Amino acid sequence: MVTAIVLAAGRSTRMGGSGNKQFIALLGKPLLCYSLAAFEQCCDVDAIVLVRPPDYGEQAERIVNKFGFKKVVAFADGGIERQNSVWNGMEKCPANTEIVAVHDGARPLVTPALIEATIACAQADGTGIAATKVVDTIKEARPECTVERTVDRTKLWAVQTPQTVRSKLLREAYALVFKKNLVVTDEAAAVELIGHPVRLVETAFLNLKVTTANDLAIAEALLRRRQ
Repeated sequence: MVTAIVLAAGRSTRMGGSGNKQFIALLGKPLLCYSLAAFEQCCDVDAIVLVRPPDYGEQAERIVNKFGFKKVVAFADGGIERQNSVWNGMEKCPANTEIVAVHDGARPLVTPALIEATIACAQADGTGIAATKVVDTIKEARPECTVERTVDRTKLWAVQTPQTVRSKLLREAYALVFKKNLVVTDEAAAVELIGHPVRLVETAFLNLKVTTANDLAIAEALLRRRQ
């Protein structure tokens, strides 16, 4: 069984204004709807757990009911860090879940095809992490904003979501994170800690994360073009 954990509990501090960005309108729908719709449409996904802030519980349920997301089987509260939110989501996954696909609710351009690709990779190798090759020249800088050195970009990838992992493997990885009192920024970093190979699945750069108001405008333009 494949369960998606859609994260919609971020604090949205870089968005400006107030409220949670996953619930703001994008082309007449809450931003979160686009991610949920992609997982709803993906034939390989059996269930969805939606992680939202505790004070957005009623709003999240209204969205699920209004837009008919039948695969959403549970809701979970967001935690202090991303890893706490993911763990809370895992605790609400159906007992027979074998594969977990973790996705940022603020990435509205994800497609069922990309989700399927990460699932297939995780089924074969344990992990399937959406990522894109870095194409810009990267500089390492000093605190005063002068260049320390130019980094070789040929080995660099920008990691995105979905980050899809075998459930037992992800639980083992996060158990170690909590035991060592660490903070990691994604599932790949957690799996790296236990020494398991992390497999990347190349995807388009257009799978952007809406972080600022400018990102929202770009996402709107790309969604209009897609439609």
